Amino acid sequence: MPPHDGADESSARAPLLPPPAPRRAAARLHPLPLIVAAAFVASFRLLFLAPDPSYYQSLLLSLGSNATAAAHLRALTLRPHIAGSEANALTAAYVLDALSSHSFPTHLTPYSVLLSYPERRSLSLSAPGSDTTHFALEQESYPGEPYAAEAVPTFLAYAASGSVAAEAVYANYGRAEDFAYLAARGVNVTGKVAVARYGKVYRGDIVRNARDAGAAAAVIYTDAKDYAAGKAFPDGPWMPPTGVQVGSTFKGVGDPTTPMWASSEGCQRLSIAEAMASDDMPGIPALPVSGMDGEAILQLIGGDVAPEDWQGGASAPAYRLGPGPAVLNLTYVGNETMATIQNVISVIEGKEEPDRYVILGNHRDAWTFGAVDPNSGTAALLELAQRLSELQKKGWRPRRTIILCNWDAEEYALIGSTEWVEENRATLTSRTVAYLNVDSAVAGPGFYASATPQLDELLKEASKQVQNPDNRTESLFDLWMASNTSPLIGRLGGGGSDYSAFVQHIGIPSADMSFGPGYAVYHSLYDNFIWMEKFGDPLFQRHVAAASIWGLVALRLSDEEILPFNYGYYAAELENGAMSINARVLGMPVSLSPLDNSIKKFRRAVLKMDSELKALHTWKIWAPWRNSPLKVRDINDRLMMTERAFTEREGLSGRPWYKHLIYGPSLHNDYGAEIYPGVDDAIQTAKKTNTSESWQAVQNEIHRIARVINQAALVLAGGLT
Repeated sequence: MPPHDGADESSARAPLLPPPAPRRAAARLHPLPLIVAAAFVASFRLLFLAPDPSYYQSLLLSLGSNATAAAHLRALTLRPHIAGSEANALTAAYVLDALSSHSFPTHLTPYSVLLSYPERRSLSLSAPGSDTTHFALEQESYPGEPYAAEAVPTFLAYAASGSVAAEAVYANYGRAEDFAYLAARGVNVTGKVAVARYGKVYRGDIVRNARDAGAAAAVIYTDAKDYAAGKAFPDGPWMPPTGVQVGSTFKGVGDPTTPMWASSEGCQRLSIAEAMASDDMPGIPALPVSGMDGEAILQLIGGDVAPEDWQGGASAPAYRLGPGPAVLNLTYVGNETMATIQNVISVIEGKEEPDRYVILGNHRDAWTFGAVDPNSGTAALLELAQRLSELQKKGWRPRRTIILCNWDAEEYALIGSTEWVEENRATLTSRTVAYLNVDSAVAGPGFYASATPQLDELLKEASKQVQNPDNRTESLFDLWMASNTSPLIGRLGGGGSDYSAFVQHIGIPSADMSFGPGYAVYHSLYDNFIWMEKFGDPLFQRHVAAASIWGLVALRLSDEEILPFNYGYYAAELENGAMSINARVLGMPVSLSPLDNSIKKFRRAVLKMDSELKALHTWKIWAPWRNSPLKVRDINDRLMMTERAFTEREGLSGRPWYKHLIYGPSLHNDYGAEIYPGVDDAIQTAKKTNTSESWQAVQNEIHRIARVINQAALVLAGGLT
């Protein structure tokens, strides 16, 4: 039965005493009409004095400004601004000033962290009968970009310093299976320079896979087949022949000198030498090169012809496996140094529940100009902040606290967000409702989203309220549904952006949103304002739409009394993952019964929560005087904390920073998202070794995920065993 807040229902049915005679007195009113009248007055006040949350949602959507987004992006991308540089400190000051101008309490949070810069690089190619080619290792600039010379020379952050002169071996996309294929073909990689192309896995995994195969060094290039399929920039959106994708090769998360803890002032640290000796570092010299240079190398590699799916485009030469006769002479000397980074944190305090946080985050640092990655997201964040300021002027104040975060050093290893989460872990785990990430907000047409499953329905509903920026007769939802993306909503197991610490380390419900599936000039000199203005978003309508969906989801999470979570989607995801595991271990000495039983328990908890939510909504409509703030708080806490229960203190086997046992990165591709990553790791090992011990390890991982799902079911259902 629903609570009565101390009221005895029988008292409403008791007969009234007659008034004493002969005095005439005002009749006592029956309490039920009084209650109804009170409820009517309360409803009147809600309807006419305090605007419904939907009013502010509509107002937010009406306030978008293309010009504001464009102006912010132009200012942010004036100069290259790699983390730790003076130029990036200036962008931090710009964001700080922009957010402070709206009277939001805003501050900088600095950290001293280990960053990596190039000091000296060289690469030459020789082969019998050919002249030696000395590669310039430069990206050609063009008129109209006066600050191009300020860009850091092309490099791979945290690559080992050293010189190698050895035969080249072609390794396709540098995946573990590509090196396994070379071994099966009898191609010896030991002591050689592995030449691989970008496109399938994280560059750090490419270098690591090369190292594990015995290579002495690695070269990664941008193949025209994947990055130059049309007119090159500035005439088209594709990568120019000399364009180079730079980036990090560190496999860890956060500051390399403080693994598992925050880089706070005076904290314990590894030495730089100890950090660079970590297995998460690439451990061998490596360089990125352009498509033009990569093709020149491949033309001189001999040996057997590579398989068809290893070949380049129609105009490319035949790719061969090697080794040799091409010899690469590679030198890389890096400068690993402690540098100061700065997060910008801005707080809009909640009125009713200031101790509950809805956090929005985007990073600011870029390898070069960063018009797409990440400052399209920064521009959207600042444009959204202006709208929230306008809402405040109209009387809005969020129910829960909204925190706007602009991270630093994401490109190196998600450092700014990770250090902040590690430093504030206890507070964030007890108070955070959700984290909403936007990295590269706009790279082109089409809407893409990833999330933890309880946010799926919210994302779909919100997208129905936002206009398609490329067709005003449609909603964003219509655009999304027409994309035929499968799955429609991705998951956040990969390590590609700042949601990682929130989801994979402390278990916060999270989402990531963007326009455009990807772009060819990624991490190159040509990711600049001119590229965005000509090809990414000429009218800046997509920037406005990105801010709109981001802000609308934030408002619903911050303002609605009951959190708009639906764990039914989570139950379905757990079931689908179990079916996938079952197909992979069929016929093996592994039982999925513990996992199946835990998912059934979780499904029952979902049904119980759904029943409670329906009852609560019924009370709010027909019996508002029965509404209990404590009941609302209890339900919201269970909805919020269920995601935390999917984490385990020990973390993934061999990867203890990753605490979430449902979602995490693939062992061999940091960008790849896996459901049940620990089980996936164990199955891969068991299939290689096929020992009873390895299959027992698979069984152990199944028990581990069953335990966290049982914990999540208990949290969602409420109460104790």
